[in-house]
Amino acid sequence: MTTPHTDSERLYLANPNITQCANALAAGEVIAYPTEAVWGLGCDPFNRSAVEKILQLKNRAQAKGVILIAGHVKQLDFLLHDLSDTHKAQLQKSWPGPQTWLIPHHNRVPAFIHGDFDTVAVRVTTHPVVKALCYRLGSPIVSTSANPQGLQPATTNLKARCYFTNNRFGHQLRYCPGIVGNANKPSQIQHLITGKIIRAS
Repeated sequence: MTTPHTDSERLYLANPNITQCANALAAGEVIAYPTEAVWGLGCDPFNRSAVEKILQLKNRAQAKGVILIAGHVKQLDFLLHDLSDTHKAQLQKSWPGPQTWLIPHHNRVPAFIHGDFDTVAVRVTTHPVVKALCYRLGSPIVSTSANPQGLQPATTNLKARCYFTNNRFGHQLRYCPGIVGNANKPSQIQHLITGKIIRAS
């Protein structure tokens, strides 16, 4: 676990509801949590059954892959260590912040995370709730918007609940405390090697 630096990070880290949510992640459960712009669904990225629950909640194809979100860049070292110094500097300059990078995964994450791609989407967050979850779990977590495929991402706890109440896995969802940040839209997604922008900010 890396050490939190701000008062808000320490406050959320001490929140018993955050601890319960992090324990749920470790136990293979799915949680809903606020991010910088929208509510997200998350789980342990190495737990196949948990990821499959998220895909079923969203009606999302595994082939599309999902984002990994970290509380600190060190939690992504297992994916970044053999990048060039230039690419590492590019990542460091943009993080933490609303920038998701597609980087080569070299089969270091499961296929149910990277989908049909030779890259995996990764980001380091500024949101104190997400940072606390990653600190508690000791690793990045899955981050995908809290909405069924084709519908607008939920920007409130209530909207997320409305989306999933009638889903067969919806009653199992645990909801984190907190609200979304000040970002107006989800993070930009860009290929680190080619520079191609997949989703503009």
